[in-house]
Amino acid sequence: MTPIDLRSDTVTHPTEAMREAMQRAELGDDGREGDPTVRKLEQLAAQKVGKQAAVFLPSGTMANLCSLLTHTSRGTEVLLERTAHIISYENSGLSLLGGLFYRPIMGTRGAMDATALDLAFESGLASKRLAPALVCMETTHNTAGGSVLSLQHMAEVHRIAKSHGANVHLDGARIFNAAVALGASADKIAAHADSVCFCVSKGLSAPVGSLLCGTHAFIDRARHFRRMLGGAMRQAGIVAAAGIVALETMIERLSEDHENARALAQGFAQIDASLVDAKAIETNIVRVDIAASGRAARLWVEDLLAEGVWTSDYGRSQLRFVTHRHIAAAEVEQAVAALRRVWERHARPRARAVG
Repeated sequence: MTPIDLRSDTVTHPTEAMREAMQRAELGDDGREGDPTVRKLEQLAAQKVGKQAAVFLPSGTMANLCSLLTHTSRGTEVLLERTAHIISYENSGLSLLGGLFYRPIMGTRGAMDATALDLAFESGLASKRLAPALVCMETTHNTAGGSVLSLQHMAEVHRIAKSHGANVHLDGARIFNAAVALGASADKIAAHADSVCFCVSKGLSAPVGSLLCGTHAFIDRARHFRRMLGGAMRQAGIVAAAGIVALETMIERLSEDHENARALAQGFAQIDASLVDAKAIETNIVRVDIAASGRAARLWVEDLLAEGVWTSDYGRSQLRFVTHRHIAAAEVEQAVAALRRVWERHARPRARAVG
């Protein structure tokens, strides 16, 4: 039996329209004179987020690192919310490869505390302290369960950074999920950052790739770092063609993923209220707290896989479920039923024993 894959929206496969576009894509050498299909994708990407230019990269992690290198110089400091993807899941690239230091800023559901951010700049200017060079935001916020930064919060972070002479980068891997959730266009979100990157290989279902967007001068410099990091590709139009289809046809349907995520969370909450706050689900990520079971998350992953549902463990006491275009109402029902069976085997008997 093929398991229902709820580990991530990165497991999505290209649509038939994408496959057809890939087959007939006009190609060139992206690392030399340029690939025409890649250039078309870059122009479309920049337009979508209201920036002057864009560069195509293999991954979001490389796009973030490329942006950090472009904005900063070695020995300077980057300010980020303390659970940001850049410092939690990108293998310390900013420090090991960029020679950058980072300072985590306390936040709530991925949103940095504005006062703490402002104070970080003031202390950074003191004697024997590093001067902050860049502020990074993330929306939707992965570790915070797909939470969305408000436009008001982003505007305030941008204001604080600019008042201290720093630029702002937005890790917008799922920026179109944020746009759908806010009912705002992606360019309205990206307006509060000097640069933004996003993935076409997550909920948009393209097979590979991310776009880094900014001013013409920024992107010209970013291309230098892309080459240094090994991201300059050749006949990349084959995959860029799928990215074009993704941006033209796959954004509006993200609302379906959000609806299915809410249904999934509601189903889990009906099993036990401690598992998830269904009202907190904003996009397509559902974090489930199984601490009350007393059973390690990795064991839950094994149990659920045996029940035909593939998920991810986050720490000892949390699971992550991510909806995408391969998940519909039937799969949501099956996932809820599977978790119910595991919960009844492991959580309820323990609760009765304690009682």
